Amino acid sequence: MRAGKRLPGPWLIDAEGNPTSDPGALFTDPKGALLPLGGIDAGHKGFALALLIEALTAGLAGHGRADSPTGWGATVFVQVFDPEAFGGLAEFKRQMDFIAGTARKAKPRPEGDPVRLPGERGMQRYREQLARGVALYPTILPALKPWAEKYSVAAPAPAS
Repeated sequence: MRAGKRLPGPWLIDAEGNPTSDPGALFTDPKGALLPLGGIDAGHKGFALALLIEALTAGLAGHGRADSPTGWGATVFVQVFDPEAFGGLAEFKRQMDFIAGTARKAKPRPEGDPVRLPGERGMQRYREQLARGVALYPTILPALKPWAEKYSVAAPAPAS
């Protein structure tokens, strides 16, 4: 939004319920909303997942949207499973290796990228950033400048 860009598709609704790609819709009064997975065309596909996530984060935490935070009011849910308590670590790995391999072999759409698993792109970027540094979005350094001045610290210099 600060960069003056729109989303790739109508992934939001404005306060009147109209689909929009304008991220500013989330910051109006009253606010718009992020559509469920699938957007306006198939948004029902992610609605139950969105409700489950709200129940596991805000509901169990006892703090969330009902408290109308004025700023960022994110909540977190962490659940840890021990595969040894179920079918065992070796069987878990065998099953997941099969699923991962099957997913990677899936044929992408003609214009699409190959299938990748959650976290794979992040790990690739992590390795690239370790080797070459972190590329910041163009609006980040200017936004940090007043804070660097306020706290008398040297602002990071852009790479040349």
